[in-house]
Amino acid sequence: MKKALLLVLACMVLLVGCSSGGSNKETASGDGQKEITIWAWDPAFNIAALNIAKETYNKKHPDVKINIVEYAQGDIIQKMNTGLNSGTTKGLPNIVLIEDYRSKGFLQSYPESFYDLSNKIKPTDYADYKVGPTSMDGKQYGVPFDSGVTGLYVRKDIIEQAGFTIDDLKDIDWNRYIEIGKVVKEKTGKDMITFSPSDLGFVRVMIQSGHSWYMKEDGKTPDLADNSTLKEAFALYKEMLDSKIVKINADWSQFISFINNGDVVTVPSGNWLTPSVKAEVSQSGKWAVLPLPKLPNTPNATHASNLGGSSWYVMNVPGAELAEDFLAETFGSDVGMYEELLNKIGAIGTLKAAAESEAYKKTDEFFGGQQIVKDFSEWTAQIPNVNYGVSTYAIEDILVVEMNNYLNGKNLDQVMKDAQAQAETQIK
Repeated sequence: MKKALLLVLACMVLLVGCSSGGSNKETASGDGQKEITIWAWDPAFNIAALNIAKETYNKKHPDVKINIVEYAQGDIIQKMNTGLNSGTTKGLPNIVLIEDYRSKGFLQSYPESFYDLSNKIKPTDYADYKVGPTSMDGKQYGVPFDSGVTGLYVRKDIIEQAGFTIDDLKDIDWNRYIEIGKVVKEKTGKDMITFSPSDLGFVRVMIQSGHSWYMKEDGKTPDLADNSTLKEAFALYKEMLDSKIVKINADWSQFISFINNGDVVTVPSGNWLTPSVKAEVSQSGKWAVLPLPKLPNTPNATHASNLGGSSWYVMNVPGAELAEDFLAETFGSDVGMYEELLNKIGAIGTLKAAAESEAYKKTDEFFGGQQIVKDFSEWTAQIPNVNYGVSTYAIEDILVVEMNNYLNGKNLDQVMKDAQAQAETQIK
């Protein structure tokens, strides 16, 4: 508390206002212009979305200067931690984009460094699963942005070559998925799925669909040794490999090439994969997107899950009220802007009202005329709300090693016990 108080006091004294970050300059250049600075990554997606929001906001508020600064996500994390650990907000932005898996780490470590948006941002306006990462202690700190809702991308033509139809892959569990994959491999020579044992994104997808995560509900205590959902996900992961229906990829580039070259038949992934799938125009009409298979042995498991996604946060520095207003009028409520985000950059938002717009109901000829955005929006509403906690990536570093131990013959219960012990030692 003392540290947070010093941080706020330092902010009040300094009244920092530099173009690379900091506060809202009420008298920038002596012309009375108001100014905010925003940090985000990914020029084709998040920065593009910000430019659309900036244009939208400036139509009503031409006197506000909005500085959009692009950094790599890793650089943003480093700059935020360095600044906040130093006890000063000098050089930090008014608004920052934070990945949902990382947000609780910042909110719990620096609770008074983020501005409470509860007066203007209502959590009930957004997909339920986004509330967990963006709120704390009954206060709403984040403005939920994009959905990482997952689906099962399927090559219809290859499935049909193996004697199946799209309907055969609907409303199934992962056991049935593996059975189908074996037949597909036998009859077509194609692998059912591609993933890398050094990337546990697929495990994340499976456990969230089962209302579980690596941490207990408090978001601080590792939940590995007795986590039956996580164990089931690990077992299924290994079974897929043992069944020889997996094409191992080494990196993102190879992952995409396997998809575009027709080497794999299905891809369980976030909706953000759509542009990469559509990049191979020769495959137009050959794809469909279905709900995920569900965990067969986890009670209340769903066909819906999430992979990725981020939200906007206001730093508790001078200019916070203006930053709040910018977010409230754009990402917080503007359905027309969300239609533009969808049409121009393919961003599916988590604002419930946006899902009712006409843009979300359009058909996509690449996917055989399927209303894939409408489907993704409906699945978004079904994603279980879990507490990602403060250490998702730290725990995954441990689990990646133990996953490889498991694949090499180590007992699963021992794998989870050892991972639990490591996590309890490393995560304080």
